Amino acid sequence: MDTHVLYKEQSEVHRYPARAGLFDPFHWGISPDSPRLVPFPCGTSRAPTFAMSDANTLHEAIINGNAKTAVEATRQLLAANTDPLALVTQAMIPAMDEVGRRFECEEYFVPELLLSARAMKGALELIRPLLVAGGVEPVGRVVIGTVKGDLHDIGKNLVASMLEGGGFEVVDLGADVSPERFIEAVRTHKADVVCLSALLTVTMPSMRKTIDAFTEAGLRNQVKILIGGAPVTPKFAEEIGADGYGDNARSAVELARQMVAQPGRAA
Repeated sequence: MDTHVLYKEQSEVHRYPARAGLFDPFHWGISPDSPRLVPFPCGTSRAPTFAMSDANTLHEAIINGNAKTAVEATRQLLAANTDPLALVTQAMIPAMDEVGRRFECEEYFVPELLLSARAMKGALELIRPLLVAGGVEPVGRVVIGTVKGDLHDIGKNLVASMLEGGGFEVVDLGADVSPERFIEAVRTHKADVVCLSALLTVTMPSMRKTIDAFTEAGLRNQVKILIGGAPVTPKFAEEIGADGYGDNARSAVELARQMVAQPGRAA
């Protein structure tokens, strides 16, 4: 199968009323507005400026998918007592935002996204312990997984990386995840957002079962649930009571940011 067809995306976010919702590498958006299209225009981005050349090196290494350079630049910056949080907010997150923009504008494709995500993860592994030790809170906490009965995880892995690059703490449960495991992870990690992925039509009912399980467990009002995958539609997302829908990998991070900013996020 042509991966460019499989991961083809449109530069729009669909919004619809009531409790919309949907997560995946293909579809993103937010409720509760009336139905409309909000374009994400492509254009020339403006790279941030840094006081230290190594910070610019880190930024560019992530964009170019050069993991070795990203890790080495991070080491040098930390050795020079650079604020680790500043590296995340001023270099890494803008870099991943730029990667998402290029993907949206079809300047990058899935291989480039994966390389950039790997470079970002390599740098973040050095920074994360310092953030934890300093008591720095993430933008939000996301539990993500492919639903019960579905073993596909490439798209889910991609979105998890993009969310992590956007400043979120991501708990990746993998594939074939039961409703009970999602619920346990939310309770354990006090997640703000749950992302359910499915690539098979026959596993879509597992999304409904998972959302129903959250309701039965008394947790539905404590988290935002985003669902998605190639066979999922906005109508289906509405029907099962998820919380947003769109058509863009870049907007995954933005949607999650909007979700955690809404009233009622998990405490």
